[in-house]
Amino acid sequence: MILENLNIVKAHVRESCEVSRRDPESVRIISVTKTQPAETIREVYSCGMRDVGENKAQELRDKSTELQLPGINWHFIGHLQSNKVKYVVPVAEFIHSVDSLKIATDIDSFANKIGKIQNILLEVNLADEASKFGLRDFDSVQKLAESVNLLPNIKLCGLMTMAPYTMDEYILRKCFADLRHFSDSLNNSGFGLKELSMGMTNDYRIAIEEGATMIRIGTAIFGERNYNY
Repeated sequence: MILENLNIVKAHVRESCEVSRRDPESVRIISVTKTQPAETIREVYSCGMRDVGENKAQELRDKSTELQLPGINWHFIGHLQSNKVKYVVPVAEFIHSVDSLKIATDIDSFANKIGKIQNILLEVNLADEASKFGLRDFDSVQKLAESVNLLPNIKLCGLMTMAPYTMDEYILRKCFADLRHFSDSLNNSGFGLKELSMGMTNDYRIAIEEGATMIRIGTAIFGERNYNY
């Protein structure tokens, strides 16, 4: 089932890239393995997937320890607390969810201890939903980006957002386009941001058309989550 689902996602990626005249290789599919056991991650890895996203710090620590798979790239995509930085920084290629100078400084400090330059993205709450984390406006994003750029063990690579859960294409497209405009504005000010992490199972095709370079896919690959894990 996973291989079949993955092939469908890849076909949709190609179609959306064709619409937006992009190279499909410019879109990184991140398999979101929240609540998935290690054997399921092994299966998706055997299907050729190398990018794996986790929402919880301890799960990332435990799964990355158990699954010493060549070439696997771990992404931390959930909200990160300061006391969990020690679980994430040693293994995450990217941390997608930085939304404060405090957490950025904590990441930088731990990365310095282990001799690592940590790739991060700033999380932006363009859905304006109280239940979501993230920066709320461009001024806040710009201010944090400027501060983060001064931290020696952090590399700011891009921006991340979660769109509202809706079938309204206009709302989704505006959310993703706004994040792209934020990135463009920062780059016009001298930032070299290359990554836009946006798009999930229900909206990744629109996200790609609006410039996503990373899409975070769980249900479309694995089916409905098993919360008993």
